[in-house]
Amino acid sequence: MSNLELTGAEPACADDGVWLSCIECGEAFAPFDDVRYTCDDCDGLLEARYSDLPTWEDFDNDQWSVWRYSAALPFEEGVSLPEGGTPLHEVPRLEDDLGLDRLRVKHEGMNPTGSFKDRGMTVGVRVAKEIGVGRLACASTGNTSAALAAYGARGGMETLVLLPAGKVAAGKVAQASLHGARILEVDGNFDTCLDIVQDLAGMGEAYLLNSLNPFRLEGQKTIGLEILEQFRDEEGGYPDRIALPVGNAGNTAALYKCFRELVQAGAMDESEMPKLTGVQAEHSAPMVEAIEKGWDHIERWDDVETRATAIRIGNPVNAPKALPGIRATGGTAVAVSDEEITEAQRDLAGEGVGVEPASAASIAGVRKLRHEGEIDADERVVCLTTGHLLKDPDAAAEAGEDPEPVPGDTEGVLDHLGS
Repeated sequence: MSNLELTGAEPACADDGVWLSCIECGEAFAPFDDVRYTCDDCDGLLEARYSDLPTWEDFDNDQWSVWRYSAALPFEEGVSLPEGGTPLHEVPRLEDDLGLDRLRVKHEGMNPTGSFKDRGMTVGVRVAKEIGVGRLACASTGNTSAALAAYGARGGMETLVLLPAGKVAAGKVAQASLHGARILEVDGNFDTCLDIVQDLAGMGEAYLLNSLNPFRLEGQKTIGLEILEQFRDEEGGYPDRIALPVGNAGNTAALYKCFRELVQAGAMDESEMPKLTGVQAEHSAPMVEAIEKGWDHIERWDDVETRATAIRIGNPVNAPKALPGIRATGGTAVAVSDEEITEAQRDLAGEGVGVEPASAASIAGVRKLRHEGEIDADERVVCLTTGHLLKDPDAAAEAGEDPEPVPGDTEGVLDHLGS
């Protein structure tokens, strides 16, 4: 059972008030002396911990970016493009359609490379430079590779990405390629890629920047800080629920860490934590299975499939951090079909918000839970959308309207319109 308590004295290994702690056995490690992803003693997941946790008053600069929240991060600044400061959209027609008191959409597709992964990379690549590694690497369904390639290029570092052959949207491969990453197409799915890149990292061949790396999640927890601050300032309080797509469960884990730190610092009451609601595609839903069966672990799904390629993952590595977060906040997890995801993608587009399929899963999940009575009409909900429409232009074209052929003259166009 994961131990996510933040209490405890600063250990001797801490560096300027920062250290790594195993969530299983509690062992503490220096943060930047060695390359480390999991516990040396029990192989449990690690979390970054801080001797001083900030409150809202410590985020007093005018910069709306990840680094507005530097008081909650390991460094004052990172390798930046910059990232963060994404919009919290109003979607009034969709809000009425779902029958909610308030619905807002946090559009992480507006980050520099078009996804939330930039938040993790600005911190993770900064840590890599601090440790002094030469080559960065990741397994990816697309967005991680694009972000790592861009931030590796910005930091002047070699980048290696492993992708499941034929399973990654062209827009994402193009990004990684243009930013100069070395791309390896693996005969297998994402989880196979992650197995290999973990082996390479363990052999010292590269620095792993998947969300198994605890510093990736430090950048991603700023999504939660932004949502809470924006919603509080615009709506007069915190949202009741945050719904988000789940692949590797990094964002779910990161948001729960954000909440825990604010509660520990006295900046938020535990009762104010939004209900974390994870949404997966029905044929890639090991987290949903664990929640529905009351497990404290997930069972790996070897055969996963969905048009929402960004969440086509059968072995979410951050489940030990994410499952407790869903339960502790009173949230839940739900699986939706590809057809429901496409419908939600079209509905968001009808509000002018363009997202890739995986992003729309959050809306599809809220719609399903409203129909089932799990979400009440008086709830104030934020849906997290994680990637931009142009990440997967083929899926967008399939979901959209077909072009209409017309003659090459004005009269012919008018006749067509009239018909």
